Amino acid sequence: MTSKCSDMHTAFLAVIRTIPPGWVMSYGAVARAAGLPRHARHVGVALKQLDDPEGSVPWWRVVNGEGRISPRGLDGSDDLQRVLLEGEGVKFGPQGRIDMRRFGWGG
Repeated sequence: MTSKCSDMHTAFLAVIRTIPPGWVMSYGAVARAAGLPRHARHVGVALKQLDDPEGSVPWWRVVNGEGRISPRGLDGSDDLQRVLLEGEGVKFGPQGRIDMRRFGWGG
């Protein structure tokens, strides 16, 4: 990974650490809060590459711009993300959407 990517990822992870329990941010909102608008996909890359055994980065609080959990495949992390968010009081609508006006943090 280049230094520029490392710096971007560090900025994204710093923003994600500020999201309090019970709130979510979209990938785009994280990028904007980090001062890097139009880099939402890089937020996803940073989270995919995350090695955080201490759990200091609350990755589960980042959702897509529609307020949905972005599918990641068959590893079960989608279900885990929903369980973690619901455990913090985040409510999902009938179509699996989070009301970003109610639960969206910053951005």
